[in-house]
Amino acid sequence: MNLRSLLSSAMIGAVASARSMTPMATLAAARLAGRRTPGRLFVLDHPVFKFGALAMGAGELMGDKMKTAPDRTVFLGLLARVMSAGIAGAALAPEDRETAGAAVAIATAVPLAYLTLAGRKRAIARIGQTRSGLIEDALMIAAGAAIVALSTKSGRD
Repeated sequence: MNLRSLLSSAMIGAVASARSMTPMATLAAARLAGRRTPGRLFVLDHPVFKFGALAMGAGELMGDKMKTAPDRTVFLGLLARVMSAGIAGAALAPEDRETAGAAVAIATAVPLAYLTLAGRKRAIARIGQTRSGLIEDALMIAAGAAIVALSTKSGRD
């Protein structure tokens, strides 16, 4: 088993640790732009998935700045990370390695959720919830977009 072939899956899992919906939103944007993922998942081409993932990604970015936003390590937050990382990790894994890609992404996302939460709490104490959230948003969106862009191919290839 070549672990390097699952690097994109692990990296998208790291993105999911901080922003649960960003992996799904970046995949949806890539599919709308005509990009193909190495892993074959029929759900990626369903319009409900594409537009729902984009809406959920935008909603998460706005909701994260609210004082009432729950920690990412509550049950539903971890469940969202497991689902998003699993689907994205499978999509970015080589064909016929989707299950391994999902497992690697989930195994990365869940423990890192605790580490990214600790970092975010320190940042909140220093610069506040909104500013720290905007910085984290920018980093995770950029990372997610880069990982997906480097891991997908044009529909013409």
